[in-house]
Amino acid sequence: MNHGDTTQNPIFVGLVRRLLSMVYDLILLIALLFLATIIATAFNHGEAIKPGNPYYVFYVLALLAIGLFYYGWFWTHGGQTLGMKTWKVKLQSRNTSSNNNQNVSWQQALIRASTALVSIGLVGLGFAWALFDKRKRAWHDITSKTELIDLRIKPPN
Repeated sequence: MNHGDTTQNPIFVGLVRRLLSMVYDLILLIALLFLATIIATAFNHGEAIKPGNPYYVFYVLALLAIGLFYYGWFWTHGGQTLGMKTWKVKLQSRNTSSNNNQNVSWQQALIRASTALVSIGLVGLGFAWALFDKRKRAWHDITSKTELIDLRIKPPN
C-alpha cells in the first residue's frame, strides 16, 4: 500500500470516517481543556471562573485557542491529528490553480476551524454537505481549500 502519494486520483474520505476521527480527537481535546480548566481554577483560589469574573473572557478565549492550536498544529505539521492517524485520514491543501497538493497553512487551518464552528452551530449542516459533494468535502474543506484523503486505499494510477 502506498500511503505517501496522495497527489494523483486521491480517494476522498466519507462522512462516517470523518466523524469517527473527529470523535477520537474530541476526546483528546476535552482532556486538554479539562487540564486548562484545572489550572485556571487553581489560579482562581479553587473557584470556577464564571461569567462576571474579570478573567472570564480571557478564559474562554484561552480554551478556544487551545482547540485551534491542537487542530492547527497537526493540520500544518503532517496533515494528521491523532484521530486522523488512527482512522488513516490525511488533510491536505488543494491548490486549484495548479492541481498540486500541499501542506496546509496556518491561514487555511484558521479558516477551516472557523467554518467548522459555524457548521456545528448550524446543526452540522456544513458536515452533511459532504454527503452531496462529489469530492466528499464539507463546508470547511471548501472554504479552506483542503480535502481529506483516505490512506487505507491506494489510489489508482
